[in-house]
Amino acid sequence: MKFEIKRERLVEGLNDVMKAVSSKTTIPILTGIKMDVSAEGMRLTGSDSDITIQSFIPAEENGEQIIRVAQGGSIVLQAKVFGEIIRKLPTNDVEIEITGNFQTHIRSGKSEFHLIGLDALDYPQLPDIQDDRLFTIPADLLKSIIRETVFAVSSSETRPVLTGVHWEVKDGELVCVATDSHRLARRKTKLETLPEGEYSVVIPGKSLTELNKILDDTSDAVEIVMTNQQVLFKSKHILFFSRLLEGNYPDTSRLIPSEHKTMVTVNGRSLLQAIDRASLLAREERNNVVRFSTNSGNEVEVSSNSPEVGKVEEQLQAQSIEGEELKISFSAKFMMDALKAIDGQDVVIQFTGAMRPFILKSALDDSILQLILPVRTY
Repeated sequence: MKFEIKRERLVEGLNDVMKAVSSKTTIPILTGIKMDVSAEGMRLTGSDSDITIQSFIPAEENGEQIIRVAQGGSIVLQAKVFGEIIRKLPTNDVEIEITGNFQTHIRSGKSEFHLIGLDALDYPQLPDIQDDRLFTIPADLLKSIIRETVFAVSSSETRPVLTGVHWEVKDGELVCVATDSHRLARRKTKLETLPEGEYSVVIPGKSLTELNKILDDTSDAVEIVMTNQQVLFKSKHILFFSRLLEGNYPDTSRLIPSEHKTMVTVNGRSLLQAIDRASLLAREERNNVVRFSTNSGNEVEVSSNSPEVGKVEEQLQAQSIEGEELKISFSAKFMMDALKAIDGQDVVIQFTGAMRPFILKSALDDSILQLILPVRTY
């Protein structure tokens, strides 16, 4: 195997697939990156057996030669070392040659490295995925959906299914829900391309976070294929496979209150900043609790009190307050995460009492819903 390649394109490809490589894997060959080179171009594959990322670098693009292949082949190279070497090579032209016994020679300018590779046949095969449940979604919309839900997944492994986001397809709609049993984030999206039938998967939060880093913020279509064990995201030159979480996701629709006793409409950004300031004095071990109260005027009060540090009170003008007066306490972090997901728009908050979960949504549309459980403060 012997070829030449432009260094910057190789670095880009490596950056993408390195996101899947973990040093903690129990399968030694997965600490490596698999490289397949043919006349069409180069495929790089990285995996930690939960996530697998494959990046394709074409031999030629827009009339520019990126790879010159003298002889194709496959090899697995230590991801960390190979990545560092390529990043630090002196020129943009890199020549890679593999001789007997997987000896790999990397040359650039006056610099030459010799690495010991591994047999690519020992590398696990990519899952074979049938395209019967395929739909497409623009990359920037997919990034928004991830950003608006993934923060609410559970970080505790006691209920593994809650460490993922539940994606459900039904009635021409994709509904994504994440919850850690103290809060919930839901995002609904109407899509033209959804296949027939109803089905659902639970995608690990960690996988979606990594996918979000790889996707470009463009309106290019991303194809999504769901099977029983895997989900595949395909964008221009990237294949991103993730295993799915097993187990039944709880029915969260019952948790969302259908009526409310108090409704507050307020500017999301001002409320976020007020809670951010109030949380400066909220004691850490008390889970960062902030109090929120309404009064007969059109104002809400955000306050926090810490016996050792001091207290803070801030009045905030609301656009409207309907229903009963209310005093409620909640985690400042949960509230700030929810407001960031709704992203600076006017927010409608519906309360059903001081000890009942309350919901936040954008005043403009119902596609994003956030639910938070209050905190008991005596």
